Amino acid sequence: MRKICMIGTGYVGLVTGACFADFGNSVLCVDVDSEKIELLKNSVVPFFEPGLKEFIERNTARQRLGFSDDVEWGIRESEVIFIAVGTPSLPDGSADLSQVFSVSEKIAENMTEYKVVVNKSTVSVGTGAKVADVVRTHQKKPIPFDVVSNPEFLREGSALEDFMRPDRVVIGATSDRALDIMSEIYRPLYLIETPIIKTNLETAELIKYASNAYLATRISFINEVANLCEKVGADVNVVAKAMGLDGRIGPKFLHAGAGFGGSCFPKDTRALIKIAEQAGSQISIVEAAIAVNQNQREVVFQKIQKMNESLEGKCIGFLGLSFKPKTDDMREAPSITVIEKLIQHKATIKAYDPVAQENAKKVLKDIEYCQDPYSVAEHTDTLVVMTEWNEFRELDFPRIKEVMNVPKIVDARNVYDPEKMRELGFEYAGIGR
Repeated sequence: MRKICMIGTGYVGLVTGACFADFGNSVLCVDVDSEKIELLKNSVVPFFEPGLKEFIERNTARQRLGFSDDVEWGIRESEVIFIAVGTPSLPDGSADLSQVFSVSEKIAENMTEYKVVVNKSTVSVGTGAKVADVVRTHQKKPIPFDVVSNPEFLREGSALEDFMRPDRVVIGATSDRALDIMSEIYRPLYLIETPIIKTNLETAELIKYASNAYLATRISFINEVANLCEKVGADVNVVAKAMGLDGRIGPKFLHAGAGFGGSCFPKDTRALIKIAEQAGSQISIVEAAIAVNQNQREVVFQKIQKMNESLEGKCIGFLGLSFKPKTDDMREAPSITVIEKLIQHKATIKAYDPVAQENAKKVLKDIEYCQDPYSVAEHTDTLVVMTEWNEFRELDFPRIKEVMNVPKIVDARNVYDPEKMRELGFEYAGIGR
């Protein structure tokens, strides 16, 4: 058992802390946000993630997981300190590392014995070395420590499974002592033969960006293929299935739709371009992936516009608002761009999302929020499937057709079968079909 301090109780910090506690470690999650800490002490999770509340309740009850707003105390009492603070995009696309360096200073000022300082936040290549410099500079007296890069690969909506049964764990370090401690923390994953990649700091930092940029590129690639499919009379779903059966390609992230959003892919692709630029290199494929992704929102808008001679005064209903299912995250959700453009064209908007409505209200204020898909459909001129929540897969379409002004559907996630929808009397448009 190791004493771990997790600085930052956002998505990454909270999931990681709860899972390490479930491994049997003593974990203290700390944050300067006292209100959030009080909520967490009562097992109130500030975001939607399936199963996380139960993890927190179980490990809190067994006294393996605690929460505090006393960051200094958490640093002093722990041997391994994870930095899990936000690294949002700056205007130039690079990652804002100010919180990482601020926490590094605080760690240095409160060290009384050897510590392992772990970057869990997604950080630019070279940040680990800079963190070591910050800690060294701000120590009250020389105390040994090691800096480790341990990037996260958590998908919103399946984060617990991703942590407990990961494809790999990446540990960037040059110290045998730090590697031994990190290996002990991750020992339960060794037992299920999880690949552990041990490398230097810079390589570990780049692995995270390279992985996310590649996945984002796959999404943009299949969306470009989808747009071509519409021109030549092909079906992108069949194209993607056949591609995915090739062992060199695989099926994941080949689902045509409205493009990627969320907290990782947009931010990390921009940051990787900036890293390359600062290194005097170029990463043109990622630049193209970003451009395609932005255009895909326009593709969805144009499909809605094409179904309506004029958008002015038309009522457009949206099923789903979050950037993907099983999350309430609205960050860079494609729905925002499409809805804002529709409003600019003087359309009125109704919407329903199973879990993201409260977050959506913070960014989409001039729309009507409904309690279910059927109330969204009432008196709408076009229904748009924006997020592929499971509850949208088997709707009562005769009922929906009856309450709509005009039976028109834009399926931005290819949830439905085009022929069946047309047999039911709907004018239907999917992506690449």
